[in-house]
Amino acid sequence: MSADSHPTLPPVRLLPDAELARDALAAPLFARAVRLARWAGPDTRVDTGGELVAAQLPDAVALLGLDPADEDSAAHASQAWRVAVDTGLVDVTEPEEEEDGSAAGEADGDDREFGTAEPGEDLALVTGGTPGDVLDLWLAALDTVLADAAVPALDDLVDALDAGGEIDFDQLDWNPRREADFLDGVLANLYLLAVAEGGTADGPVPLPVLAASMVVPDDMGDPTDAVLEQVSDAMMRLDDQFRQLEPIGLVEFRPVDEELMAEAEDEEFLAGAGAADGAAPDEEDVSRYGLVRLTPLGLYGIRARMLEAGVEAPAVGELADKGADVLLDVVSHYSEAAAQAEIEQWLAGRPVPEAVTELLAAARGADPGGPLRRLRCQQALAPAGAEAEQAVRAVLDDHELGGLARVWLAERGVADVPAPDQEMVFWLTVDTIAAQLATGGAGGGGADGGEGAEAELPLLIASLTDHHTGFFEQAWRVEHPATAQVLEAMGRLHPDRKAAKEARKAAFKARSRGV
Repeated sequence: MSADSHPTLPPVRLLPDAELARDALAAPLFARAVRLARWAGPDTRVDTGGELVAAQLPDAVALLGLDPADEDSAAHASQAWRVAVDTGLVDVTEPEEEEDGSAAGEADGDDREFGTAEPGEDLALVTGGTPGDVLDLWLAALDTVLADAAVPALDDLVDALDAGGEIDFDQLDWNPRREADFLDGVLANLYLLAVAEGGTADGPVPLPVLAASMVVPDDMGDPTDAVLEQVSDAMMRLDDQFRQLEPIGLVEFRPVDEELMAEAEDEEFLAGAGAADGAAPDEEDVSRYGLVRLTPLGLYGIRARMLEAGVEAPAVGELADKGADVLLDVVSHYSEAAAQAEIEQWLAGRPVPEAVTELLAAARGADPGGPLRRLRCQQALAPAGAEAEQAVRAVLDDHELGGLARVWLAERGVADVPAPDQEMVFWLTVDTIAAQLATGGAGGGGADGGEGAEAELPLLIASLTDHHTGFFEQAWRVEHPATAQVLEAMGRLHPDRKAAKEARKAAFKARSRGV
């Protein structure tokens, strides 16, 4: 990530690859695919397309420990085989086709020829490869499952067959690209809810809420009956799709209560779920409508797909090998908690004196990002102890860092810290407020934002000005690139009307002076 490339998504906290690989191997569908790959051999027969022949499905069902009496068991075994083939765990040699397109010998009954299958080279990676190799195999399996999940249910396909046995796609109303995009959008929303500050990382998302996020326009007040019907339809699609995605380990899913399925056509179906009206329904009632969350492996998988699509999706820890300049620039656009997590990983393993020296050097700068870099630098220095003192003392005379250094030393009760002159005090005050504005504390559009920051900034401004008689008469003279911007913000936010008026006058003087 370059220093001038700022992510649009919050950073995700991922488990180590070794733990994710163990989760991948434990995912039921992937584990079944591995077992079938090891089972494949000289007696394995496949049809055109690499599918297991029907006569061998009972053997596959038995091998996987599935219930032969369950009508879905053969479909589960067939899906696991398809995953094994698509991921390279199994190599198949399909039967040769005659000129009419049929498999060789297809019309000869018992003499029909089949293709063969054997374990693929990639099967060895399951036990002999790196965690990254296992995760690559799992991602390939995920692609197969997502493609399957975007296909209409079998009953819908049967209903869409015309007299000639061909699928009437107009009747089916199915567009493969549209369906795939819909599912990608749902998973992207689920990912964003998990990684957003104050999001749902520690809890599941009600299925109606997720469906509504894809259907209800952002600017719509109370949803119409037609929109609610679309939400209901989307919810039932998602219920079917998440049932397919859970076995690969992508999500933890509680399906829609079977008793509610019969009510899907009822106009009150979503009334108890608070799908789009912002209501706070009973927790037990909501769970009946389905709950879903991405697993840690799912977060890894969706992020990998986003990166492949060109989306900037950062992960905590990926800046650990970057310079302090890149670190401070990037975490300036993170929330405070995310920035702290990234900073901690960056500091781990680095000698404290060298790390502190590098951070202080990176914090310098008169560009618009300078105040926020210095704020994050203060955050990074907060846990440092006596080892950092020499590096911090070295910048006491620095125009931009001297105030920061004095604050750090004073907080630790260090003796012989020279008092700052008035110019440094005012410069530090302007720099501090500029950093808070950059975080979004007054609608600045920065990383933290939120009502809490908006409420705290006026109090900070009042506190700073109350401690300095004639503050605004001095402040407009401060040689800081953000002086005018800060004074204008103080004019908007200062809780005292008289002081706010003085701030606006000072801002005008600063603008006129060209500061």
